[in-house]
Amino acid sequence: MNIKKLSEGILGSNCYILYGKKECIVIDPGVRTEVIFNVTKENGLSVKAVIITHAHYDHVVYLDELREKTKAPLYTSLEESEALTDPFSNASVLFGSGKVFQKADRLLKDGDVIELEDESLEILHTPGHTDGSICIKGQGFVITGDTLFYMSIGRTDLGRGDYEAILRSIKTKLYSLPEDTVVYPGHGANSTIGREKAGNPFTY
Repeated sequence: MNIKKLSEGILGSNCYILYGKKECIVIDPGVRTEVIFNVTKENGLSVKAVIITHAHYDHVVYLDELREKTKAPLYTSLEESEALTDPFSNASVLFGSGKVFQKADRLLKDGDVIELEDESLEILHTPGHTDGSICIKGQGFVITGDTLFYMSIGRTDLGRGDYEAILRSIKTKLYSLPEDTVVYPGHGANSTIGREKAGNPFTY
């Protein structure tokens, strides 16, 4: 599995492209579509699907444009699919936009598996930053959205957050992964599960 991290989004949000030999999945398209296409064209990839970890505007600002240009289906949880259609739930009002987006084509739940060529990606429901936040676990890595960051955690004061829930999600769903699992967060630098368990000041 190849992972390309793009960090040109609003508020420095990270977009990830997971790819094999011919297909890719785009996660959290908060970067310009042409930046994503630079990667797909360079590697000869077709976009199999788009996944969002949560529906906040900085992670989905280019979502509808990407869907229109690729015709790729969108996967996310029920809660985040509903939030896409509400400018308060998707926090676009905080950016002066008030934008609404189209709902998902496939609703994901905890334990679902998505195949990408010869790799399997498991969906982890990790409520806290939002009620429908998900993480995406692959072989040796996990994409955590705004649930877990390098030495920090996602904020819970944006309307659909729950502080106790995010701590529970981190400790039960993420900290149970092998310590050498690489953490690819929604903002900032990469980390590992072991590093966060040992030193993250928010999860002691």
